[in-house]
Amino acid sequence: QVQLVESGGGLVQPGGSLRLSCAASGRIFSINVMGWYRQAPGKERELVASITSSSRTNYADSVKGRFTISGDNAMRTVYLEMNSLKPEDTAVYYCNANLRRSYFGNSMDYWGKGTLVTVSS
Repeated sequence: QVQLVESGGGLVQPGGSLRLSCAASGRIFSINVMGWYRQAPGKERELVASITSSSRTNYADSVKGRFTISGDNAMRTVYLEMNSLKPEDTAVYYCNANLRRSYFGNSMDYWGKGTLVTVSS
């Protein structure tokens, strides 16, 4: 079984910062991409940022220049550094990993349970 466990969410004032972490564990052969998605009330889940095994990153336009995604060398832990937070960043943030569990296995997506980020004064 594969587990993705997020941490670091909470309440922060506008302009503040938070750092989210996601740790992947279980039977994992290789991770292709890890990413952060978010879902605000009444809205669809959207990609926030992603990082590939070759450290290529991708960001939503709404967070460029404010958020930074990074991962450890083994791509088993990924971080999302969030600065200059705005009320519209309020959402449940989900960790996603596209990975293979064996050499011959297909790539599949796995999700964490999410962590709530609330930006409010």
